[in-house]
Amino acid sequence: MRRTAAAAALLFAALTLTACTAPSGTVAPTDMEAPVPSAPDFPGEDGGGEAGSDSDLPAQPAPDAADREIITTGTMTVVVEDPERAASYATDIVTDAGGRVDARTERAAVPGSPASATLSLRVPASKLDSVLDDLKSLGEARDVSLSSEDVTLVTRDLDARITALEASVDRLLAMLEGTTDTKTLIEVETALSQRQSELESMQAQRRYYSDQVSLSTIRLSLIAPSESDPTRPDDFWSGLVTGWNALVAFFSAVLVALGVALPWLLLLALIALIVLLIVRSALRRNGRAGARSPVAPEAAAQVPAVQAPAEQAPPAGSEPESRAGD
Repeated sequence: MRRTAAAAALLFAALTLTACTAPSGTVAPTDMEAPVPSAPDFPGEDGGGEAGSDSDLPAQPAPDAADREIITTGTMTVVVEDPERAASYATDIVTDAGGRVDARTERAAVPGSPASATLSLRVPASKLDSVLDDLKSLGEARDVSLSSEDVTLVTRDLDARITALEASVDRLLAMLEGTTDTKTLIEVETALSQRQSELESMQAQRRYYSDQVSLSTIRLSLIAPSESDPTRPDDFWSGLVTGWNALVAFFSAVLVALGVALPWLLLLALIALIVLLIVRSALRRNGRAGARSPVAPEAAAQVPAVQAPAEQAPPAGSEPESRAGD
C-alpha cells in the first residue's frame, strides 16, 4: 500500500515538471535566436507606403505665438507734390531698411491725368511699421490697407515632408551603392529620381513661403495733388468765382470742339457744293436736249388730226332767235 502511494506521488511529480518545461507558442525568443531581417527600404518603404506620406510624419505640436509664420501684404496711397522724386525717396527708405523694390512704374502728367508713380516694395517684416511711418511722411497718406495670412501649419507640414524625403533619398543612395543586380539597380534609380523631384519641388515651395514671411509686400501709389478732391465754395464770392470759371471753361471747351470740327465741316461743304454743281449741270443739259429735238415724221403721221366739230346749219324756215324776238 505504501509502495503504491509512493509510486503515484512520483508519477504526479514527473507530469507536473513535464508540463512546466514544455515550449509555449507565446514565449518570446531568447537573445541567442537570430534576429528577423527588416523589410527592404525600396520600393514603397515602410510597408508599401510612399516616402513622406502622412502616416510617416510625426505629430505636429500646436505652434506658439512667437513661432508663427505670417505673410503680410498691403497697399498705400500717398498724395505728393512730385511723384518721381517721392518714388526715389521711397526706394531709399526701403533699401536702407534691408528691403528691395520689385517693380516701379512712373507716368508723366498729361491733360486730364496728373503725374503718378507705382512701386511694389518688399519690406522686412520686423521693420514694417517703421517703414510705413516713413512712407507716410512723404506726403498726405490717403489709404493704408494691410492683410495677414498665417501659414505656420503649411510650412511645418512642408518641413516634415522634406525631412522624410531627404531620409528616403539617403537610403536609396545607400542601396544604389550596394546593389549589383541590374533589375534592382534600375528600380532603385527610378525611385530615386522620383523622390529627388518631389524633394526639389517641396524645397522650392518652402523657399517661397520663407521669402513671403520674411519680406512683406507693399504696393505704394504716389499721385499728384491735382487728383485730390476739389475744394468746394463756402461763400458768395467763392461761389461766383467758381461759376465764372466753369462758364469760361465751358466756352473754352466749345471753341476747342469747334476748332476741331471746322476743317471737317469745310470739307463736307466743299463736297456738297461739288455734288450740287454736277446735278445742276446735268439737269440743264437734259433740258436743252429736250427743247432742240424735232418730232419725227413717222410719229407725226401716226397722230390723228383733231378736227373741230362743224356747226350745224339751222333748218329752213326757222329764223334766228334774235330775229324771232324782234
